[in-house]
Amino acid sequence: MRFSILLPASEGKQTGGNPLAPDMFDYRSSNTFNYFNEFNAERRALIDALQKQVKAGEADELETLFGVKGDTLQQAVDVTGELYRSPLIAAIDRYNPGVMYAAMQFPELPTGAQRRLLENGVIFSGLFGLLRPDDLIPNYRLKMDASVNEIGKVSSYWKPLISKRLNELLEGQVVWNLLPGAHAAAWDDEETYARMFHVKFYREDESGERKAVSHGLKELRGALVHHIVIELPETIEDIDEWEAPDGFEVDFGNSEIDEETGGGTIVMVSSPGWEERRAARRKARREAEAEAAAAKKAREEDDD
Repeated sequence: MRFSILLPASEGKQTGGNPLAPDMFDYRSSNTFNYFNEFNAERRALIDALQKQVKAGEADELETLFGVKGDTLQQAVDVTGELYRSPLIAAIDRYNPGVMYAAMQFPELPTGAQRRLLENGVIFSGLFGLLRPDDLIPNYRLKMDASVNEIGKVSSYWKPLISKRLNELLEGQVVWNLLPGAHAAAWDDEETYARMFHVKFYREDESGERKAVSHGLKELRGALVHHIVIELPETIEDIDEWEAPDGFEVDFGNSEIDEETGGGTIVMVSSPGWEERRAARRKARREAEAEAAAAKKAREEDDD
């Protein structure tokens, strides 16, 4: 079954790019490496409004716009002014300094898994609406929940376009939704997919108390993406085979899975004793594989 992974853009971005790259992104000229090129007019309008506000805005207004101060604010102002002239690189490389994208370990993925991430990843971007990971983009700064003069709240601006295109794209698919709330607000979900999964992570202490993971959540989501594009899970049982960082394991009892679609919210917990449980599972898996191999060999000998 086809799948998609819904991802937020990264705030951290790689600077620079290839100054000799052709004008492949259509807010400049053509459609190559610009999968959602029907968004181009709205992209240009947003860029123009953003540049206009930055050019005329006072420091306090721009701090609110970009959510940063000092040197970082000046960098945001500078890259905004250069948007139409900046060198381009693929989004997956542009966002690689971000914690989640770094945890995907894209360069280390097998070639087939890299291709699957490029073809099935869908990135929600404040400036561009939707992107594929290999779309060529400049350096920029604009959050999905920012408000731009003459545009309004960015998520509301993109919502009609994103909703129509994404609901068509996801029809009949398995969807892994890793979007934070600010990005999810840009999508009116009509549930056209076969099933959708959210994954929640908790840590459990010796007393049994659980707390939702906040610090380290992006790394876990990036590692999950790495696993998905290699192993192609489609069910909660498939995810149970994932040896997640820090020993996170599927909690079937607290996961909420729809009996009809098989989708829902998967709860994963890291709790004391996970190392021993993982070692036991590995041993059981090896023994099962050995038994299967022995049975296969016996059948082949009987056939001879």
